[in-house]
Amino acid sequence: MFRHLGSHGSVPATDPERAPHADDRDAPDPGRWKALAVCMLAGVMIFVDVSIVNVALPSFRTGLGASPADLSWIVAGYTLTFGLALVPAGRLGDGRGRKRMLVVGLVLFALASLAAGLAQSPLWLVVARLVQGLAGGLVNPQLLGLIQQMFSGRERGTAFGIFGAVNASSTAVGPLLGGLIIELGGPSAGWRWVFLVNLPLAAVALVLAPRLLPADPGRAQRSRTSLDPVGAVLLGLAVFGVLLPVVLAERDPASAPWWTAAAGLAVAVGFVVWERRYARGGREPLLDERVLRSPGYVLGTGLGTLYMAGSTAIFFVLTVYLQQGLGYSALLAGLATMPYAVGSAVAAAWGGRIVVRVGRPLVVAGTLVMAAGIAATLVVVRVRTDPSTGLLTALPLLVAGVGSGLVITPNQALTLQDVPVDQGGTAGGMQQTSQRIGSSIGIALVATVFFAVLSASGQQYGTALAAGLLVVLACVLAAFALGLADVLRRRRGRPDVTPAALGTGLASGTGSDAGPGDDHGQHHAAAHGHPHPH
Repeated sequence: MFRHLGSHGSVPATDPERAPHADDRDAPDPGRWKALAVCMLAGVMIFVDVSIVNVALPSFRTGLGASPADLSWIVAGYTLTFGLALVPAGRLGDGRGRKRMLVVGLVLFALASLAAGLAQSPLWLVVARLVQGLAGGLVNPQLLGLIQQMFSGRERGTAFGIFGAVNASSTAVGPLLGGLIIELGGPSAGWRWVFLVNLPLAAVALVLAPRLLPADPGRAQRSRTSLDPVGAVLLGLAVFGVLLPVVLAERDPASAPWWTAAAGLAVAVGFVVWERRYARGGREPLLDERVLRSPGYVLGTGLGTLYMAGSTAIFFVLTVYLQQGLGYSALLAGLATMPYAVGSAVAAAWGGRIVVRVGRPLVVAGTLVMAAGIAATLVVVRVRTDPSTGLLTALPLLVAGVGSGLVITPNQALTLQDVPVDQGGTAGGMQQTSQRIGSSIGIALVATVFFAVLSASGQQYGTALAAGLLVVLACVLAAFALGLADVLRRRRGRPDVTPAALGTGLASGTGSDAGPGDDHGQHHAAAHGHPHPH
């Protein structure tokens, strides 16, 4: 799209002084599993903070005097800045060192958490959340890039499985942990510990990261690619314009500034024009064409975006239904969603291992299992809406969680499997940005339907939840249809993974998705002279 390859689809030879020895390139990092543990500790913090504040919203109102508009920004601010930072942060890590950027992100996240916990006004808390989201967006692409860098073959699928399990369990456990903290700390001051709990985790991660993470390349070996600051600013403005009304619409769709979405799309066109011009000047654009032509990258990113549009909204509507409709406490509402978290975490770890053998059909099967769980949950809430509903939905939510675990982690592994190692952070950041936009749009759409039906039905929460779950189901089935079409196309006539086929990968979204055990991605990375570190 932006950067044209040679006539045979090859890439320029690397500088012989910078090219690693073949043995160095093939040898795995002996400390990779310990380093992965540090990455997962960092992941726990940023993923928990995505959802932990949802159950603390009433406490922000009583303990800090936050208005409804303040509450929207406390939640939406984190999402906005997180999404803005992902791609530029991935580029920084790829070009200037992932370990360095991870440590910077952790320090910034800890300071923002401290500021949030000490907030004396709603504005103070909103600003702290904006910085916290920025720090989380700085950390996340480094985790994906480090997994790409440290692991190869079957081990990479296992590592992504662990990453997915931590992601799923942390996000799902957030409301439960937040409810428990507020129960212990009280409604007026307990909310402060929702943020301060990050400090000991950040301290441990900052002690271990310099010791256990692979060293960044020296100045001579560091990537010489430009950071493309103009492209980063244009992309950031485009993402901000699209996300702003979407995330604010979660609370009040009518007052959301939808005009910024149109402006964001216009800036996105300008971004594409700039990137083409930048590439014609012989420089690497923000998202390298090698990434876009990696087999399965575009299709996997699209499938993940559709899926996240549905799956992320589940926690929103369930929390509102359980707390406002059934009178559950924050702690009980968190417990009611735990089956989903358990199923998702277990299936994600297992899916990461078997995706090597099964490939894309595993993702398709996961969407079907997820759809079955959501449909069963929908039937339960239509038949019965009383305090026992939380118990009756436990099994359907467990099934839905298993399906989710079989989609998110395997799809991420398949999407990134052939991405060049030196582009791992940027590619992961772009994938996460797309999914973040999808999840925000999904939550806004589901929330709009939920509250519209709630008002029209005379405050019938069960009816409103069923309507919201229908939207979730539609998004999941759309992801299923996209994945199934890809699987059927391959079975009719699977294309060879050749340079010519790679050249059409952007347009067709096809290529080899046999699993992370394929050696293609490793040979491709080796061609660019990027070793696994020691």
